Amino acid sequence: MVNRDTLRADGMAALAGAIIVLPQGVAFATLAGMPPQYGLYAAMVPAIVAALFGSSWHLVSGPTNVISIFLFASLSVLAEPSSSEYVKLALTIAFLVGVMQLAMGLARMGALVNFISHTVVISFTAGAACLIFAAQLKNFFGMDIPRGLSFLDTVGTFIAKFLDLNLYVTSVGAVTLIAGLASRKWKPKFPYMITAMLAGSLFAFALNLIFGAARTGIAMVGDLPGSLPQLSHPDLSPDTLKKTLPVAFAVMILALTEAVSIARAIAAKTGQRIDGNQEFIGQGLSNIAGAFFSGYASSGSFNRSGANFEAGARTPLAAVGSALILIFMLLVLAPLSNHLPLAVMGAILFLVAYGLIDIPQMRAVVRTSRRETVVMLVTFLSALLVHLEFAIYAGVLLSLILYLMQTARPRILDVKPDPQPGSYHFTADTGLPDCPQLKMLRINGEAFFGAVDHIQTHMEQVDEQTPTQKHLLIVASGINFVDIAGAEALTHEAHRRRRMGGDLYFYRMKDSARQFLERGGYMNDIGRKNVFDVRDIPLDTIYPKLDNTICQHCTLRIFTQCKDKLPNGEPRDKPRAEPQQETFTLTPSS
Repeated sequence: MVNRDTLRADGMAALAGAIIVLPQGVAFATLAGMPPQYGLYAAMVPAIVAALFGSSWHLVSGPTNVISIFLFASLSVLAEPSSSEYVKLALTIAFLVGVMQLAMGLARMGALVNFISHTVVISFTAGAACLIFAAQLKNFFGMDIPRGLSFLDTVGTFIAKFLDLNLYVTSVGAVTLIAGLASRKWKPKFPYMITAMLAGSLFAFALNLIFGAARTGIAMVGDLPGSLPQLSHPDLSPDTLKKTLPVAFAVMILALTEAVSIARAIAAKTGQRIDGNQEFIGQGLSNIAGAFFSGYASSGSFNRSGANFEAGARTPLAAVGSALILIFMLLVLAPLSNHLPLAVMGAILFLVAYGLIDIPQMRAVVRTSRRETVVMLVTFLSALLVHLEFAIYAGVLLSLILYLMQTARPRILDVKPDPQPGSYHFTADTGLPDCPQLKMLRINGEAFFGAVDHIQTHMEQVDEQTPTQKHLLIVASGINFVDIAGAEALTHEAHRRRRMGGDLYFYRMKDSARQFLERGGYMNDIGRKNVFDVRDIPLDTIYPKLDNTICQHCTLRIFTQCKDKLPNGEPRDKPRAEPQQETFTLTPSS
């Protein structure tokens, strides 16, 4: 609810947000290979639209570091950065990203973002950070390193030309870096980018004043037009669409992952419920609007969203106000860009890149899971050595493959009835020996096409290892899902065991699995009488079907049903030796 108190809080948060985004917008546009003003334009109209149509109270949209470096890595091979052709491709990508996001939101596909694992995100982001470092080496050290080189080629060129670095430019970058680090440590509430930018710019001004601009060779960002965002439009020609669609799809995945994850992280602190589908819609409309108001692809910003929350924002009007204040600041401060060195921007982006590498999380992945470590390494190395676009696909695909491999081998336990009085559970730690004729297994996993071979192999090994175990009881409480391939495998096993003279039984089958088998007619082959409910006593039905001859010579007497009589009901002869295992009665609990 909007009132005087919320307006006051939102106003203060808006001012803080505008101050933060001013240097960020210029830095991220430089990182993306766009003219500097486009980073600010991306934080104006797109931010307003995302705030009004999204579901989060605190999410602030605009240019982000990951999307910026991804655009540069993807588009710098197609066109000269900052050229009109390059800008046209970036605007087209923003439009396509928006259309895809909007379509997914309207189709209620918000849950798809959950398939991008946290490991993929942190390793992809770390790879992007390394690319940021490589891309800004030329600006920080004042070197002539060609654009468009791969990561290894860029590093190799830097090493080969290291002795050609410009000490004046490097000193400006170093002062900026030190000022930014000092600000983050001792004045964490003040935007470190502004401190670093002022310190580096003043130092560069002093060097030019003392030694002369011709000698120092300190390059500047250049003119920043002090005007409102110009109207623009995407290029939807077949040739441009062919170039931009693959990039747009990857940007869409990145943008949605960033926006939804940031919105949920902040909502966890406020207690707000985030509607993923509505967030998709808001982000989609935001990027579509950006394509027509000179804004390249945008998403939720963690830095600005976190600052917006910490500053006390109460409603989305804080993000709207921040964009409006930014417009005013651009009109007033645009001429100062002529005094902003490229080395300063390089140093600021070094700080941004360093903040992207989450070393504690990466260490935790290595300690915790080998599978996730493989995903992390593949994603990270793909980002560095292949392409950022391929890295996100490789990470997601490998995560899904490893997940399917894990689910394709459900855990199958050898179980026995719980010997505790009154218990009707089956457990794996009773210490009871196997019945010579009846095997009892519990399947903890899904009976789907990927797991069919593993389950069938396990069931067939029962009678291969012990030919007299022709009867098989499956404790099915761990099976939540059965598909057609799984149902076919179970009916095949039922027929196979009947041909052997035994049968297949199920205990505690869940309703979802039972209903599926009923709908497909598979229950007719399995036999409804062979499916036991939770309070049934399966052995009362199974024991009379066992081989009388084998039971006559068995001294184990595992179950109460086999203690005093044979399967055919005849009295059992007194055994020559007392059974080694304590007997018990399997009865339903009260």
